[in-house]
Amino acid sequence: MSSIVIQGDTSGSITVEAPSVAGTHTLTLPKVTSTLATTADISGPAFSAYQSSSQTLSTSTNTKIQYQTERFDTNSNYDNVTNYRFTPTVEGYYQVNASLGVGASATGVYTQIFKNGSLYEGSYDAGHSTITSTISSLVYLNGTTDYIEIYGNFGSGQVTAASSSQTWFNAVLVRAA
Repeated sequence: MSSIVIQGDTSGSITVEAPSVAGTHTLTLPKVTSTLATTADISGPAFSAYQSSSQTLSTSTNTKIQYQTERFDTNSNYDNVTNYRFTPTVEGYYQVNASLGVGASATGVYTQIFKNGSLYEGSYDAGHSTITSTISSLVYLNGTTDYIEIYGNFGSGQVTAASSSQTWFNAVLVRAA
């Protein structure tokens, strides 16, 4: 394997290596002063959890949804036992996604992202025989005190659909601040 090493006078070194298989590969660097993203720039907390036990929601009352079972939690930033919240330790912009399934027919489902205890985004789905409401948003989190929770509100009180495919919550860092 061939390589080109460019030594920086104060910034360390940059190594560009040729691929092990012959082919056409081009690395284009910007003509202006810039920084290339590395995996260190975008790696950060990510988690995915779902509801494994149904939860009863009162009619037209905002209720924090309890996502009890983690699929993964890369940095132990999701509390799946007490607060059911995501508190990342890396400052940046996070893609937050959630789904809320209804255990029986509903007159409407309001799924909400709460940031630090206040409504940030909401998504309303009108009633059908069965319903699953989803929400997705890009949210800035400071990496120290900010946290995200999911709340739900049913037009008629009933239970959630405890299912990994219907009632889930996940978030991932998409860009460090």
